[in-house]
Amino acid sequence: MISIEIFQAFVAPAIFISAASLLVLSINTRLMGIVTRLRIFHREKHLAIAEGKKKEALVLQSQIESIQYRASKIRNAFFCTLLGITGTMVTCLIIGLALYIQQALIVGVLVFVVSILLMLVGLIFYISEISISLSSEKEEEKLYALIDVISEQKDSDPSNDLP
Repeated sequence: MISIEIFQAFVAPAIFISAASLLVLSINTRLMGIVTRLRIFHREKHLAIAEGKKKEALVLQSQIESIQYRASKIRNAFFCTLLGITGTMVTCLIIGLALYIQQALIVGVLVFVVSILLMLVGLIFYISEISISLSSEKEEEKLYALIDVISEQKDSDPSNDLP
C-alpha cells in the first residue's frame, strides 16, 4: 500500500465515526427526553396512589409501559450505534497494523462491514421508535382526557359533598 491509499483507508472510518457521533448525540437527546417523561409519569402515579385515585394510577401505568417500550428501542439504538463506532475505531487500528501484517487488512474490512451493519441496526431501532412516538403522544392525549373524566365524576358525585 502506498501512503495515499493508507490515508484514504483511514479517512473512511473517521468520517463514519463523525457521522455516527452526531447520530449518538441525537439518540441521547431523545433518550433523556423519554427518561424525563417517564420520571414525571412515575411521580404522577405515586401521587395518584397516595391520593387513592386507583383508576388514574392504572391509566398512568399504561402510559408508563408505553414509554418504557419506546425507551428500550432507543437504548438498543444507542447500544448498536456505539458498538458500530467502536468497531470503526478498531478498524482504524487494524488498518494501521496492516502496514506491517498484510493479512490484517482482511480482518479490518470484516470489522468495518460488521460495524456498518451495527450502525444500520441502530438506525432501524431509532426509526422504529420515531414511528411509534406519535402514537404514544396520542395515547397521552387520551390519558389526560380520561383523567379529566374521572376527576369530573368525582367532583359531581354528591357523596363528596358530605362532611
